[in-house]
Amino acid sequence: MIATRMPRGCRSRLSRVSTPDSRAPQMRAAPRHAPAAHPPAAAAPSAVGSPAAAPRQPGLMAQMATTAAGVAVGSAVGHTLGHAITGGFSGGGSAEPARPDITYQEPQGAQLLDQQSRGPCSLEIKQFLECTQDVKLWEGFKEVLRQCRIANEGHPPRMVRVEKKVKKRRYSEDFLQYGFTSKITAEIEKPQCVICGDVLSAESMKPNKLKRHFDSKHLSFADKDINYFRSKADELKKGRLDTAVKFPKQNVVAVEVSYLVALRIARTMKPHTFAEDLLLPAAKDSVGVMIGDERVTQLSAVSLSNDTVRRRIDDMSADILEQVIQEIKSAPLPLFSIQLDESTDVANCSQLLMYVRYINDGDFKDEFLLCKPLDTAATAHDVFERVGSFLKEHKLSWEMVCGVCTDGARAMLGCQSGFQHLVLSESSKVIGTHCMTHLQTLVMKTLPQDLKEVMQSIVSSVNFIKSSTLTSQLFSQLCDELDASNKALLFHTEGRWLSSGKVLKSVFELRDELRMCFSQKGRPQLEALFTDESELQKMAYLVDIFAILHELNLSLQGPNATCLDLSEKIQSFQMKLQLWQKELDENKIHMLPTLTAFFEEHDIKPSKRISVIMSMKEHLDMLAQEISWYFPNLPDIPFSLARSPFTVKVEDVPEPAQEEFIGLVNSDAARSDFSTLPVTKFWIKCLQSYPVLSETVLRLLLPFPTTHLCEKGFSSLLVVKSKYRRRLAVENDLRCALAKTTPRISDLVRKKQSQPSH
Repeated sequence: MIATRMPRGCRSRLSRVSTPDSRAPQMRAAPRHAPAAHPPAAAAPSAVGSPAAAPRQPGLMAQMATTAAGVAVGSAVGHTLGHAITGGFSGGGSAEPARPDITYQEPQGAQLLDQQSRGPCSLEIKQFLECTQDVKLWEGFKEVLRQCRIANEGHPPRMVRVEKKVKKRRYSEDFLQYGFTSKITAEIEKPQCVICGDVLSAESMKPNKLKRHFDSKHLSFADKDINYFRSKADELKKGRLDTAVKFPKQNVVAVEVSYLVALRIARTMKPHTFAEDLLLPAAKDSVGVMIGDERVTQLSAVSLSNDTVRRRIDDMSADILEQVIQEIKSAPLPLFSIQLDESTDVANCSQLLMYVRYINDGDFKDEFLLCKPLDTAATAHDVFERVGSFLKEHKLSWEMVCGVCTDGARAMLGCQSGFQHLVLSESSKVIGTHCMTHLQTLVMKTLPQDLKEVMQSIVSSVNFIKSSTLTSQLFSQLCDELDASNKALLFHTEGRWLSSGKVLKSVFELRDELRMCFSQKGRPQLEALFTDESELQKMAYLVDIFAILHELNLSLQGPNATCLDLSEKIQSFQMKLQLWQKELDENKIHMLPTLTAFFEEHDIKPSKRISVIMSMKEHLDMLAQEISWYFPNLPDIPFSLARSPFTVKVEDVPEPAQEEFIGLVNSDAARSDFSTLPVTKFWIKCLQSYPVLSETVLRLLLPFPTTHLCEKGFSSLLVVKSKYRRRLAVENDLRCALAKTTPRISDLVRKKQSQPSH
């Protein structure tokens, strides 16, 4: 290496010498001109040769020296270049004022180097930055650096990004006083205004910035307490969807909503198109106005078409039936009773309706079971086959049936081929009952001849008014002018059990208006009914007695009624009839308030009351006889055991249950339970301790006393299957509308895949 220093200005003159390309091969043959003391000369081969698959390359300093020597002319230029390299790296010699100091440039290169990892070309990059101070050396090192990058193409340098550390602030409940809650977006907690819904940056999670937002935009809410903002925050969180699970969660919620809406449609007995035509558009309008248009799009994911609602109702009906069958099979006493009736729908199709009663959750449960069409004749064999196939399908046997309640039709109660007779042939322990409300209605139709004539005249009067639209309107106008309490008459039909009492009451209250109407219309025969005091007395009696029978009829209806309960009410009414007969013998009529008021209003003397009192006695005697015929005395011992077990003798109890009966009557806990629990719950609770005795009693309590539930079901059937829906298969809709069991919607949703396009 030449140690002689170059004169001042020589380095700048060398930088202006052009580099002929023909000199490069000559200089490559003389690597000895490369500076031997340069540090990268020894490190370059190891850096280049770091990749395992790359071929071993010559030394970098040798390549750099050879390339740099190509720009020199002659050996003098080589000596000068070597001195330039030595001077550039050593920092020797004084620098020109305009020339930047190398000691100032080295930290700049080192600063960039700190931003890079020590990759395969880190040393070459450092040398390149140092050599950029000289233009000629920069050209040579540039070529070497390019070759180094080509050789190490598979190992690019890794950049180390130095990010600015941002202090993460946490939400505090104290921020709620400024109307702010928190919202996590991309794992970053940000403040959100509960009033306007604006989401601020994470850096704004400071009290002063939140207060500035509140004072500048929502100063009118300054008088609100923190509970107000908390409620607003809860509403905001409920309406917020997590972006990470937005679409799956929204689809699941949409399916659940479709089931809930379909259930409400079924329970209100509306058409399946009700949701698509009215509910969904109304919901969108309400949400758009009250919450915002951005929430309306979420409602579009709810499937509420006609077919979707039908499928949802079918799914829920199948789930309800599955639960009912499972409850019957898993009951502590695997017995059940049924009530069934047959009627015709609007499409002239015979429909068989059946309810079931079984033990569930410590009490009796009355539940809708089936509604099947009878495609052929509605005979006893058809009904029996339909019910039998249903029980067989769900693995229930006739041996589990303990009671059958029907109406008095021949197909149901025929002694040779009736339905109950066919059931008794399958299970001899079945108790068959005749609907008590139907029997009570038959009793109501029993009237002596004079009272029957009055009743027929009343019906004729009502039909005359209601048969003509003009007459009906004129009568209503007459009632308005006379300021009558009622302004319309009710029709009476033989098919409606409770219509006669209401018709009689309205006619008697409008007797003066009817008399005037018939007088104007020239109907003296009908007018005489409302002018003769004797006829009016009989009419007043009919109003009172039918009101009493009406009250009795209502008391016989209702859920969870047993034969024991209704028999007690019938026996009580029989005793009242006997008492009234004795009081009539003494001319006492206080139990008939309408007749008593009429006597006092018109000052009817006792001598003129004889005829009506004789008719009343005759009618009450007929009622007592009819009730005794239709309602024979119930067996005393079994029902006494159910009603008051602690007063029954041991020898009156069936032999298999006598030992358990002795344990029952000597149990203080049983006496305490009997005094506090209803009869049905008491005997169900005794099933574990006294199974034989409890089963004997429960077989008497489980049978239905009336077909009241079937009658209600047929009323619902007429609503569901109207003339506009004549082809509807009504069973699933009726089950969802009438069943007490709630469908397991959450389980149904898990089995479904949402299809928002449907």
